[in-house]
Order: sequence, then C-alpha cells, then structure tokens
Amino acid sequence: MDLLIGLMSGTSMDGVDAALLETDGEEAVRPAGFVSLPYSDQEKAAIRLALGAGDPQIVRAAEMVVTEAHIRAVQYLLDKTGTLEVLAIGFHGHTLDHRPQDRFTLQVGDAARLARETGIPVVADFRSADITAGGQGAPLAPVYHRARLAGEPGPIAVLNIGGVANVTWIGRDSEMLAFDTGPGNALLDDWCRCHNGAPMDEDGRLAAQGEVDRELLERLLDDPYFFASPPKSLDRMSFSFAPLERLAPADGAATLTAFTAEAVARAPLPEPPRQWIVSGGGRRNPVLMAALPQPAQPAEALGWNGDALEAEAFAYLAARCLKNLPASFPGTTGCPSPMAAGRLFPA
Repeated sequence: MDLLIGLMSGTSMDGVDAALLETDGEEAVRPAGFVSLPYSDQEKAAIRLALGAGDPQIVRAAEMVVTEAHIRAVQYLLDKTGTLEVLAIGFHGHTLDHRPQDRFTLQVGDAARLARETGIPVVADFRSADITAGGQGAPLAPVYHRARLAGEPGPIAVLNIGGVANVTWIGRDSEMLAFDTGPGNALLDDWCRCHNGAPMDEDGRLAAQGEVDRELLERLLDDPYFFASPPKSLDRMSFSFAPLERLAPADGAATLTAFTAEAVARAPLPEPPRQWIVSGGGRRNPVLMAALPQPAQPAEALGWNGDALEAEAFAYLAARCLKNLPASFPGTTGCPSPMAAGRLFPA
C-alpha cells in the first residue's frame, strides 16, 4: 500500500481538510492522519464573492486563496504526522459553480502550483471528464464509502451533510446508488449569518427554539429537483431561503433543518437502509440528527472520523486514478459506463 494525501474544501466554506490515507486504491484502506485548517473571515469572503461569479478577476482571487490554504494544509499535515514519503495528493479544489444540466462545473485551485510547492505529484480535475461524458460529476466519494464498508451487510447508507447533503446507498450485493438529497448546512448557515450574526446553528439551539412552518416546508419540497430520478446533483446555490423571510429567526432555522431532514427521508432509494451513517458537520446538530430517518448514527460509531471522510475519499480517488481504476459509475454520477477520474500534475 501507498501513502496519499486527500484534500477537501467543502461547500460550507469552513476550511480545508487534509487526510493521510494508506491504500492500494482498491479494498485496502487505512486512515493515517488528519488536520483541518479553518479559513479566515477574509478568505471566506473572497470565496463567497466568487460563487457563481462570471468575473475572471474575482475567480482568480478566490483560486489564489484556495490554493494557498491547501498548501498550508499539506505542510501542516506532513509536519504533524512526520510523514516523508507520499505518493500523490488528491486535490478536489473548491466548487464555485456546478450546473451539470448545462455540462458545466467549476472547481478552483492551482494543482500545478500545489505540486510545485509541496514537491508531491497532484491528481486533480476529478469532475470534468464525467460531466463531458454526460454524468453529473458528483458525488465521487461512493466508491470510497464502499471500500470502507467492505464486509458490512447491506443495504446501508452513508449520508454526508456538508453544505449540500448527499447519500451513498450500498445494496446487499455491493451495488451503489448515490446522489445529492437536497440542502445540507448551507441554507441554515446562511440564514443564521443573516438573521442572528452567527456562522451556524451550533448544536441546533436556534432551531430547537422554533416551530416548523409545515406549509412553507411543503412548498420548498415541491421543487422539481425532488421529483427527478437519481443520479442527480446540486449546486450550493440551488435553493434560497427567500420564501422564509417572513419567519422569525428560530422558526426559519427549524424549518430549514426540517427541509434538510425531510429531503433525506424522501430520497428515492431502492430499499430502506438498515442503518444510516452520517458524516460532515450536520452530524453535530442534534436537532437535525433526531429528524433524520432512523437509525441514524454519526460515522464515529463505526470508528470513522466523520470530519475526515471526504478528504480521505480524494486520497483514495487519487490512488485509483494512478491505477486507471474507475471513480464514477452509472449508479453514482449517471455516466454511461464506469470511468476513471482525475488528471496528474507532476511535482
């Protein structure tokens, strides 16, 4: 097995996750280290300004912020673990715009500079080939989830609740279905930032004080996205909290929390999973966790690190790219056949 680094900057824009993974890119996986570096307020502002932006100068500024943060994260991980030999880095970058229906996705991050400044080969550009072939370009972590769950009886679901929520369903014969279920934390985070000046609803305290507006919730769930068949994927900006503006802050938080949970509950899965494993920041919100389909438990219940899972996945995908093994599948992104993903940038 080889040691690889995986990097993730999620749609919640909270920071850069860096994970060290020992793997053969197939069934053998062993997490070997993890760090998370938060973005500063100025860095978050630069990235937020570039979301969906058409101004190349704004996008370039965001790319510089993202790249420099990832360089720091790699250096910090190597220092913390004392690692000397790394085969490659899996670099996802940060998604600024994702419109698979238009055959377009944009992740920023200078992979060539990352390789040059770390001295480690970088595998990046994981989504564009899948998009070009007619796939959704997301989600890409399911094949890693399947490797981590080897030997676990299906059906079982891994639910990642970041800015957007996505599910990997693994059946009794290890078949995979994956898609974005709907909003994750992004809408709720934005609501809290706008209405009470907090970056998130910590521990679900605001939502716990409010009441769900059921009429508004059903209106949100009437979006055509929820009636489309998977595989399917979303952009962070696909939904808005504008319909909730008349609500008090606590009622808006309660309704948005219910929106995330109910979208998961209505996810069109072939068979109900016997267990939901929850990763991402959403697992820390007890109000959200209680509203999800049950039994739902955090990734830590399996001995996993629920913060590291997505970063680990990109280390695993980098290993698969180097072996020309598929990363996306008809059941996970909707591509016509299993496809390798990623492009190598030498050190």
